[in-house]
Amino acid sequence: MDVTAACGITVIKEGQRARIVTLRGQVIRRFGVGVLVIAPILFALAGSLRFWQGWCFLAFAWGPPFWFALYAVKHDPQLLERRMRMKEKDPRQTLFKVLASLIIFSAIGLASLDFRLGWTRARLGTVPLWVMVVGQAAILAAMSLIIWVMKVNSFAARTIEVEAGQKVISAGPYAAVRHPMYSGIVLMVLATPLALGSYITLPLFGLIIPVLALRLLCEEKVLRRDLPGYAEYCAHTRFRLLPGVW
Repeated sequence: MDVTAACGITVIKEGQRARIVTLRGQVIRRFGVGVLVIAPILFALAGSLRFWQGWCFLAFAWGPPFWFALYAVKHDPQLLERRMRMKEKDPRQTLFKVLASLIIFSAIGLASLDFRLGWTRARLGTVPLWVMVVGQAAILAAMSLIIWVMKVNSFAARTIEVEAGQKVISAGPYAAVRHPMYSGIVLMVLATPLALGSYITLPLFGLIIPVLALRLLCEEKVLRRDLPGYAEYCAHTRFRLLPGVW
C-alpha cells in the first residue's frame, strides 16, 4: 500500500470517528433534554418523588430507545441522522406533530395531577396494581416494537419523504402491517394511562390516535407516489396498523 492510499484511509477513519463522536453527543443531549422536560411534568405535578409509576414510565419509555440510539451510533449512523431531522416538507405534518406533542404532554401532566389529587380513585376506584404492571409491560413491548422497526428499516425517518436509494421494506413487522412504528406508538399511547394509574386520562391519550391516522394517510400518499413498488406492497399487505382491523 502506498503512502497516499494509507493517508486516505487514515483520513476516512478520522472522519468516521468524528462522526461517531458528534452523533453520540447529539443522542445524549437530545435524550437528556427529553428527560429534563418530562421529569418535572411527572413529579412536580404529582407532588412527590414516590410516584413509582412515573419512574417506571421514564425507564421503559426512554431507556430502550436511548440504548438503541447509542448502538446505532456505530452500527447505523444513517438511521440516527434521519431520525434527527425534524423539518417537514408538508406544513400539515408539522401541525400533526405539534398536536400530538401537546396531547401527550397534557395527558401525562393530567395523569400526574391525578396521582396527587386522586380523581380516578374518587370516581372509578383504585387502579389495581396488576393493571399498572400490565400497562408498564405494554410500554416496554411498544418500545421494543419501535426499535425492531428501526432495526429492520434504516429509512425510518421522523420526516415524511422518500430518499434516493430507498426501498420498500416487507420483512419483520412490515410483513404484518404497513406502518408498524405507528402501531407501536398507538400501543404506547393506550398503555400509558394504565401504567400511570389514571383511568380518567384515557380519553385524552386516545385523542392522539386520529392525529396519527391523519399523518399516516398523508404518508401513504407520498410513499405511493414516490417510492417504487410501494403500491404493490400495499396490495399484498392489506392492513395499516392492526392485522384484521385497519
